[in-house]
Amino acid sequence: MSNPPTIEAIGLNISFGHGARTTRAVRDASFRVGQGEAFGLIGESGSGKSTVLRALSGLNEHYEGSLLLHGRELPHRRDKAFFRHTQMVFQDPYGSLHPRKMVNKVLLEPLTIHGLDRPQQRVDEALTAVGLGPSFRYRYPHELSGGQRQRVAIARCLILEPEVLLLDEPTSALDVSVQAEILNLLARLRQERNLTYIMVSHDLAVVAHLCGRVAIMSQGEIVEELPVADLRAGRAEHPYSRTLLAASRSQRPAA
Repeated sequence: MSNPPTIEAIGLNISFGHGARTTRAVRDASFRVGQGEAFGLIGESGSGKSTVLRALSGLNEHYEGSLLLHGRELPHRRDKAFFRHTQMVFQDPYGSLHPRKMVNKVLLEPLTIHGLDRPQQRVDEALTAVGLGPSFRYRYPHELSGGQRQRVAIARCLILEPEVLLLDEPTSALDVSVQAEILNLLARLRQERNLTYIMVSHDLAVVAHLCGRVAIMSQGEIVEELPVADLRAGRAEHPYSRTLLAASRSQRPAA
């Protein structure tokens, strides 16, 4: 990687609690993600992957180590410019949209916060980009399916024209058929807009669909990094990685 990576974590440590009750959730995690790359963090529940993502997103300011964007260290308390260029898609499309706000208002809010022009045109463009269209402007979340709600959540991120999307299990609350639609949408958007993705998931098949490279986490540590081709082929060196891959293969439905 000749140019500075878009995102870099160096010696990231995150703990919760105090004294004897302290829990080390992330231990000395380091990785680099290039521009336009899709990078996956995978592992079981409690492995620390979502905790890493929350620190990257600015939702958790309490960490040790360094997080860099384009080679510059990010302050623990992020500024407004950071939140325009780095957006997060959450796991639950039911919980991430305000139930009493129309889609139009949900999408206008970030534009108002960041003072962007042509608000209504941007709303229409964002809805079109995620495959919904302007007619969805005047619907409430309860009038949308789970997949449509997640498309609105993605549109809310895209409307600020970010360069980085942080994806926290973005399809795990959706039906399998809808999961594929959302993953294909995210893959297309990344290609069209040269977006950089960091995706967290416990589902190896989901990560393999979208990412080119993955880091496997166990008990707060990154135990192995490997290309997704090696992930698919089951070529892993660390014992935990091999166990995780074997468990994933055993859970796949028979063809």
